Amino acid sequence: MSASNSTLPIIDLTPYINPQSPSDQARIIAEVHDACAEYGFFQVKGHGVPLSAQQGLIRSLGNLFSMPKEEKVKLSFLKNPCRRGYEASGDSVRDGDPLPDSKESYYIGREDPVVEPPGFYGPNVWPNLPEQDFQGPVWDYYEKTTELGKIIWEILLQGLGYSTSMMEKFAKRPMVQMKMIRYPPSSKTKPGQFGVGAHTDFGGVTVLLQQPGKEGLQVWKEGTEEWVPVPSIEDVYVINCGDMIQKWSGGRYKSAKHRVDNKDDHERLSCATFWHGDFDATNPFVPEGESKETVGSLMVQRFRNQFSLPKEMQVAA
Repeated sequence: MSASNSTLPIIDLTPYINPQSPSDQARIIAEVHDACAEYGFFQVKGHGVPLSAQQGLIRSLGNLFSMPKEEKVKLSFLKNPCRRGYEASGDSVRDGDPLPDSKESYYIGREDPVVEPPGFYGPNVWPNLPEQDFQGPVWDYYEKTTELGKIIWEILLQGLGYSTSMMEKFAKRPMVQMKMIRYPPSSKTKPGQFGVGAHTDFGGVTVLLQQPGKEGLQVWKEGTEEWVPVPSIEDVYVINCGDMIQKWSGGRYKSAKHRVDNKDDHERLSCATFWHGDFDATNPFVPEGESKETVGSLMVQRFRNQFSLPKEMQVAA
């Protein structure tokens, strides 16, 4: 397939976060609305996450993924009731994919004191690394991108004509998961194997940090039927809508397929913060009681379909 001529828009959030005139926020809301309607994806600068926090996160990922494999496997999320911890290469595969993803990942989420079945609230699992080498900078980054995810949600709501107070209907105790990812060099993957195969995100807002200069992310554009490459630019985030947003918005916002194909012979690091909503929340845009499908039920379905979860965990979910 020939190279794409399409590019995802880059939107400066500064006028929304620090408006200087009454029209500033309205302009950004309109730009985000149009990007989500056309692509389901856009990029942002002026987002408020310090570059130092991003760089600290990338260094922490290097410390984590360079640990011996036997130490990482001890932290497997497959053994954890909260789906927190390490995901080895090959643990994730979608229905219809000929090969599992080559990536390895590490999950954290809200820090709650006890496990609440089926496991989306509870304590995190931290590797045996000095606090300054992992947990400290990772948690600082998690909190900052959690705030950015909330800002994106507020913009999306206003783009649909709702007030930001709508957040109170589905985000009193939102599930915010963070997935830290290492893609191996191309020489370490099998022919036809992707870092992560083509998929849509299943939930709410995704806030993605890409290691600067390490390419590989591609977004499917339905209108032209092409894979659009997304450059890895320092201090620029990639934002996208998941299936839940597409469904809740009645299709006004898209959830687009995307994949990662690391064609270079070097590792590639990234980090996605997923901002979903309350576990038992339903579509806030329809009359109360009309929608029975909860945020939690959507997440359980995806975990069952995508990950090699033990049977007992699937039953618990």
